[in-house]
Amino acid sequence: MLNLTGISKTYPGGVPALQNVHLDVPKGMFGLLGPNGAGKSSLMRTIATLQQPDSGAITFNGIDVLQNKTALRRTLGYLPQEFGAYPRISALAMLKYLAALKGIHGNQQQQVVENLLVKTNLWDARHKSIDKFSGGMKQRYGIAQALLGNPALLIVDEPTAGLDPAERRRFQNILAEVGEETVVILSTHIVDDVRELCSQVAIIGRGRILKVGEPLQLMRELNGKLWTLVVKREEVAAMRARYTVLSTRLKAGATEIRVLSETPPDGMQSTAAELEDVYFSTLIDHGLKDNLE
Repeated sequence: MLNLTGISKTYPGGVPALQNVHLDVPKGMFGLLGPNGAGKSSLMRTIATLQQPDSGAITFNGIDVLQNKTALRRTLGYLPQEFGAYPRISALAMLKYLAALKGIHGNQQQQVVENLLVKTNLWDARHKSIDKFSGGMKQRYGIAQALLGNPALLIVDEPTAGLDPAERRRFQNILAEVGEETVVILSTHIVDDVRELCSQVAIIGRGRILKVGEPLQLMRELNGKLWTLVVKREEVAAMRARYTVLSTRLKAGATEIRVLSETPPDGMQSTAAELEDVYFSTLIDHGLKDNLE
């Protein structure tokens, strides 16, 4: 179990990145969902001991993370949003080097590295220089290095951004398998990743935790309050002025709008809630409507 209590962080210039964050993260896949600039990466970097918060406490399985960073790092796997690798070094050589730094040597090292290359579908490219990898291959290499040493806590920050559908699905399958025995925090602005993978989700905005719960339960809370209508594109602005429009989608040359309302709007059909609706309605409830338009 990972526990965060009262975590706050303000960057130079007075920019508040995190504001009194309280969060309990159990074993399994936990989604941290929020728009760009919401504080997701700041929170991940803080948990990963890459930056010190101004106040608050973090514990993981009995470890005081802020007082004993080394103990946390021994059991941590971390895939940041952007990461680099030494140029002209193969995936095989780099993983062996990182394994040695984690204390994995000899036959065990060979077996661990080879298994990870197979699991992440990089075996055929194991002798290729990492700086020549495609975006999807680099992400798979990133998860391979994060999984070295069987971490008890795995943090992945925007892992599927820019991946094609096949790469994204492969990445999701790897995370789902790891999440069966590990605390995995998936930080993203892609709602589909959280809906498909996570049993718990927290929505973050402007450095504050806005909502926490099980995706299915959060969706049930909106049932009976969501309505849909297909309108002409030029009518969307008027609909936004009249109703709480959560989202719009192109549909057969027209625009489908999804509206949040306690009572049935004229001419609209009731529709089942999706996690995206929970996300957008939460942002609106906390004055973050600008992130939707």
